[in-house]
Amino acid sequence: MKLIVGLGNPGAKYAANRHNIGFMALDRVAEDHGLGPWKSRFQGLAAEGRLGETRVTLLKPQTFMNLSGQAVGEAMRYLKLTPGDVIVLHDELDLMPGKCRVKQGGGHAGHNGLRSIHQHLGADYMRVRLGIGHPGHKDRVAGYVLSDFAKADQDWLDNLLRGISDGAAALAAGDAGRFQNAVAQRTARPRSGTGDAAGNGDRTGSGPDAPRKAPPPKPAAAPAAAPAAEPPASFADRLRALTERFK
Repeated sequence: MKLIVGLGNPGAKYAANRHNIGFMALDRVAEDHGLGPWKSRFQGLAAEGRLGETRVTLLKPQTFMNLSGQAVGEAMRYLKLTPGDVIVLHDELDLMPGKCRVKQGGGHAGHNGLRSIHQHLGADYMRVRLGIGHPGHKDRVAGYVLSDFAKADQDWLDNLLRGISDGAAALAAGDAGRFQNAVAQRTARPRSGTGDAAGNGDRTGSGPDAPRKAPPPKPAAAPAAAPAAEPPASFADRLRALTERFK
């Protein structure tokens, strides 16, 4: 059994906030894998089922972010789990948008949700850090995380959530490498000159999609040869011609 927690704030007002990407990820996993329905449990909303061979409980705490540890601690104790059985998905300012990293243990780095979980569980749980980028200055952080994702974010956000869902069974099984590979297959951008996200070949070289090269210019036709000049007539020939003319 694994307890998979997504962090966020409850209510429609916060539903599309950057801070709620953990809720978004769990909603996608539950929908794609047929987990649920969501029920009010453990001071949150919980859904149960299987991801691959692993039985899981998904949890979205409804205590607001800075009290998330209350719900997580209650669920962990009721399910008779240890902190090592808990996986927490949360927003991460220190990762570029769309990046995903898995971490076992460590500090909370000032994240209010993780800080609360540390107080109730300690630090020995797994975190799935979901990059949302940084606004550039610490004074802008609160407004940034409590603002909705921009329209320009929708493509990478959807790819990230799809990747998390693709790798959910691997994550539940504890295979962080396979999980991150599944996410990367959805989110990786093509390198310049080496193909596109669909795996097409180098667009600047060979391959069916490569641009056709212009045919080499045909060599200029050689100028037509001037007619060969007749050899000059001899004195005897000219004299013979004059004689014939005046006969």
